[in-house]
Amino acid sequence: MNIVFYVVFFILAIGVLVTVHEFGHYWVARQLGVRVLRFSVGFGRPLLKMTGGQDKTEYVIAAVPLGGYVKMLDERDYDVPSHELHRAFNRQSLWVRSAIVVAGPLANFLFAILAYWVMLIVGVSGPRPLIGELTAGSIADVSGLTSRSEIVAVDGRVVKTWEGTIQAVLAGVLDSRGTVLRVKEVDGAVQSIEMDLSDISVDDLTDGQFFDRLGIRPARPNLPPVIGHIEARGPADVAGLTIGDRVVQIDGQLVPSWDIFVQIIRASPDKTLVLSVMRGDSAPLSFTLVPEPFIDAGITIGRIGAGVKVDEAVLESYYSNVRLGVLESLPQAFVKSYDLSLLTLKMFWKMLMFEVSFQNLSGPISIAQYAGYSAKMGPSKFIEFLALVSISLGILNLLPIPVLDGGHLMYYLSEALTGRPVSDELQIVGQRIGIAMLLLLMSLALYNDVTRLFG
Repeated sequence: MNIVFYVVFFILAIGVLVTVHEFGHYWVARQLGVRVLRFSVGFGRPLLKMTGGQDKTEYVIAAVPLGGYVKMLDERDYDVPSHELHRAFNRQSLWVRSAIVVAGPLANFLFAILAYWVMLIVGVSGPRPLIGELTAGSIADVSGLTSRSEIVAVDGRVVKTWEGTIQAVLAGVLDSRGTVLRVKEVDGAVQSIEMDLSDISVDDLTDGQFFDRLGIRPARPNLPPVIGHIEARGPADVAGLTIGDRVVQIDGQLVPSWDIFVQIIRASPDKTLVLSVMRGDSAPLSFTLVPEPFIDAGITIGRIGAGVKVDEAVLESYYSNVRLGVLESLPQAFVKSYDLSLLTLKMFWKMLMFEVSFQNLSGPISIAQYAGYSAKMGPSKFIEFLALVSISLGILNLLPIPVLDGGHLMYYLSEALTGRPVSDELQIVGQRIGIAMLLLLMSLALYNDVTRLFG
């Protein structure tokens, strides 16, 4: 059922973002007088098809939901009646063709701004950047950070959550510069701390080991080991545990907190554990439990399908909820979209320069996982996920690779400089090269997906 859930939200996300992208091409083409023959979301065999408008445009939903296209009237495809030559794409001026091509990626950027705007109005929550324990001699420790303090800004940019903090620190590493943190101490005093990240690479921070590399452990509420949720047919359910059970010991070892309980479970995949549990006022009960193996960031850990009983009052002090007014959120949505676009561009450039590993590329499996995770976390997180992928899709399509929008713009730039269009023969060669490059890129991303999935 989890797989079905992920696939459904993956198809929904890709469908929305492809529709937005192709609508950009479609709308601008219509506004500039070019006839659109087909608007297709997906490739391959049509599942749904309808015809509408004076131009009898076909609107199609096709079987393979991994892209889409807008087909316009063009003499290069077939004979165009003389009375419609003025509406053929290939007969348009250079600026009209360029506007139609760039409209797709631009629609993705505009959608991201809209998505962030809605997200900030609805409100998004996340763990506050509260520092727990520090590893002695680590970067964070040497920089002067202290336990129980809170990061309030990174390089002058206010941060409210660990997610925003990680993104800001990553930007500093990409720029190969030191990062200045504004930190609020326990006594309320605020000070600036410069963190030297010269020995840290981007890959050190993007492999799921961000906190380990810096030597920080995020502060967590000290919750008792009381079970508040159990997955049906999971190891905890099979063992006979129920909601409200308090774990006292595991194999004779005392379990004072939920964190300790989780650490023991994670370190025991496929290992038989004996739990001593308090249930109500009865005497301690004994249960035998075998955590199932689960791959997380390439490491096999144990999981039992159980969650902690949460004290909402305690939890709220560790979480930040960012919610802005309708007018206040709009400029923030622009800033957030700009920052993320710049960060993505820098990542792409560092990959091309072989300064960042291509392991950071994600394919359809990872995107499907993130779509499912974000959907489970609530509407605002799913909207944020859509914004992130929309920006990535916009930037990807602007890359100067033939068959992508950026490749067409590269041809148009050549035409503007030389005064003549790129020959059909050269475009065919470019198309083959572009397809080969995309296949290589997709294969690499899919390989990364499989590697992450199976460790």
